[in-house]
Amino acid sequence: MTPEEQDLVMGLAVGLGEGPTRTLDEVLAHFGESDGGALALRLLRDAMERRDADDVEMALIVHSAADASAEEFLEPLIELFPAEWHRKHEDIVSMLGELHSPKTVPTLVEATRWVPEHLDFDEFRALAVKAIWALGGIPGEEARDALKSLRGAENEIIRENAMKQLARRGEL
Repeated sequence: MTPEEQDLVMGLAVGLGEGPTRTLDEVLAHFGESDGGALALRLLRDAMERRDADDVEMALIVHSAADASAEEFLEPLIELFPAEWHRKHEDIVSMLGELHSPKTVPTLVEATRWVPEHLDFDEFRALAVKAIWALGGIPGEEARDALKSLRGAENEIIRENAMKQLARRGEL
């Protein structure tokens, strides 16, 4: 994506105290697309192929602006999550959490164990907490078992949040 295209997409993002400066229709017209979800998926796949962290962010901005379903993003997001070359791990976990899909359980469990280098400063383990809350919203035994296994985690924040989710699910 060119810097001009990145600026165009950034215009969709809501800044501090101000709304978007561009419309989704303007962005779609520029890229020759009529569907925001399709454009976001195309941009995401392209960014992944080129390992371009900035363009991953642009794809996620288009996805959000288009209010696209995350279902078609399931496989690419699962593939993208463990990559060290981007900085959108928390956003990916949030998007996976919206799906409430048992297919996301292994990735979400990994998010409770692994701390990307760019999040190493976070003593409150926001990535892990988001993953635990996402696990809490997934029906079924696999998610329940994952939460139960986290009760024995070394980190107190992880243990406490797993217990809260199990209690919320009525599975303590």
